[in-house]
Amino acid sequence: MKSLFAEHMHLVSRVMDLQAKRQNVVAGNLANIDNPSYKARRFRFEEDLQRALALDASGPMRRTDEEHLPQAFDAQTTAGRLDKELEIRVIEGEDSVDLDEEMAIQAKNAMRYKILAKVLQKGFSGLSDTISKAGR
Repeated sequence: MKSLFAEHMHLVSRVMDLQAKRQNVVAGNLANIDNPSYKARRFRFEEDLQRALALDASGPMRRTDEEHLPQAFDAQTTAGRLDKELEIRVIEGEDSVDLDEEMAIQAKNAMRYKILAKVLQKGFSGLSDTISKAGR
């Protein structure tokens, strides 16, 4: 289906959604920082995203035969996963949340989110320019 938006804008918006989910997980970890039996959780989606985009360590997958179907990316199927262990244990100092680590993850995640927002803003700006030029 044809879209008014560039193809990458759908991908960027989906990755922003996933980054926001990660930020919520980090916030939950920080909220439980004083709970000694709480084990920090992680939200990971990069591997799933690469798989959905048909990327691996050597770059994009290639069609080696014309009869092979092209890999189509569906941003809605990339959901990420929440890593948490249901193992109940209390070991003072080992299970607590590390404030420095959580703050580093939060800062890195926020920086990535801002960059993605800028990419999306540029896309909308280009679309706006195109529309305004077409209206003249």
